[in-house]
Amino acid sequence: NASSVKEFILLGLSENQRVQKIWFVVFLLFYITTVVGNLLIVITVISSQLLNSPMYFFLSYLSFVDICYSSVTAPKMIADFLVEYKTISLVGCMAQLFGVHFFGCTEIFILTVMAYDRYLAICRPLHYTTLMTRRVCGQLVMASWVGGFVHSLVQTLLITHLPFCGPNKVDHYFCDVHPLLQLACTSTYLVGIIVVANSGMITLTSFLILVTSYVVILVTLRSETSEGRHKALSTCGSHITVVILFFGPCTFIYIRPSSRLSEDKSVAVFYTLITPMLNPLIYTLRNAEVKSAMRKLW
Repeated sequence: NASSVKEFILLGLSENQRVQKIWFVVFLLFYITTVVGNLLIVITVISSQLLNSPMYFFLSYLSFVDICYSSVTAPKMIADFLVEYKTISLVGCMAQLFGVHFFGCTEIFILTVMAYDRYLAICRPLHYTTLMTRRVCGQLVMASWVGGFVHSLVQTLLITHLPFCGPNKVDHYFCDVHPLLQLACTSTYLVGIIVVANSGMITLTSFLILVTSYVVILVTLRSETSEGRHKALSTCGSHITVVILFFGPCTFIYIRPSSRLSEDKSVAVFYTLITPMLNPLIYTLRNAEVKSAMRKLW
């Protein structure tokens, strides 16, 4: 590998020193809220006897992944608001790239698994307990982790094989595929296509599976009683909200070829920090069982 670049300079979200000080406080609060909120959900689900259905099993994993996911980018970004030169070593950069894709992709798969769980619970209620056993739940979560790992490994290997010999300014606040492709000293057309095919296909396919499952669920609900419909919609409603918040920005970034869009950074803030922060709120505010379990616990 002919990389002569040993470290990259992250340009961050803004070059304005005053804005950076404000953002330091804002994002620090965001990050603390993300970690505390998601930890609360993990602890509540683990320690509550009420929340033992597969839905909450998956929710606790989603919260755990959210903590890891935002921790790959947020602490570095927050610390960088206080320094002038935001450097990151080549190894650190690749590790960050791997982490972002590993946890981000695992999150996508867990959200898809959660939609499948809701589909079975609402559309096949009589078979639900035989189909969704503890073992199956464990296997689905395991498959999500493995899928995320494989996806991330592919992305990271594609980038580590590129030579970086000249410019080392990454126009982003963390190391991601598109900003790094622009710095390579070789044609990245093919790698760019593979990256879009890999990330884009995973995002789009999962999104289509999710949308389809919810359409089927909504059609099935038409024959339910209004009380049953309300209960099902409240659990699905929170899930649909999270899916839209997470997949919208992700699809925007990864479904198109590499380009120098300045909006990319602000869109990325949305799915690396804001969605993981909102998840616990969305799930607890719309879910009576989680709320009562939290009250009991505390």
